[in-house]
Amino acid sequence: MRARGYFGIGVEGISKPMNFGNLARTAYGFDASFVFTISPGKHIGAPQSDTTRSQDHMPWYSFDSVEAMRLPDDCQLIGIELVDDAVNLPSFRHPTRAAYVLGPEGGALSPQLMKKCKFIVKIPTRFCLNVATAGAIIMYDRIQSMGRYSKRPVRTGGPGEPHAPHNHGHPVYEGSKRIEGRKIRNRKI
Repeated sequence: MRARGYFGIGVEGISKPMNFGNLARTAYGFDASFVFTISPGKHIGAPQSDTTRSQDHMPWYSFDSVEAMRLPDDCQLIGIELVDDAVNLPSFRHPTRAAYVLGPEGGALSPQLMKKCKFIVKIPTRFCLNVATAGAIIMYDRIQSMGRYSKRPVRTGGPGEPHAPHNHGHPVYEGSKRIEGRKIRNRKI
């Protein structure tokens, strides 16, 4: 079941095309809206690791610098970095519109980029993970926490009851109209 909103995921300063290919393939699998690079160490073409040819199915953006980066309106930038004051991923509520950015192999997000982030989130591990692996964990957590899935059972095993279908509610009209016995007055859409 698809969650509301959208997300993109990218990397600052990536130098290994295969890592970005793995991230892009995984992002496509998790239904990302776009992927991006910021100041890549080298040109990222179509790496062999991207067997789904994700660039044929979703936008790939490459920004030369942090200043050149452009995100959709109201899209919150979320930095993924293993720093002490970051929010632990299991305690983080994902925004509806988000762009997640990871640091380069063997490095960290630049201070300049971290200042642009609305939140800094960390995966609670002992050490840094591979870029594609970290990205997969972030995307899985987003889908798991925002999707309409059954609650986990108290006992070991699968869900006991399916999640109830979404109830869309009554239509809202401008002006004064009756909806199933209720009068709605000048309600804005």
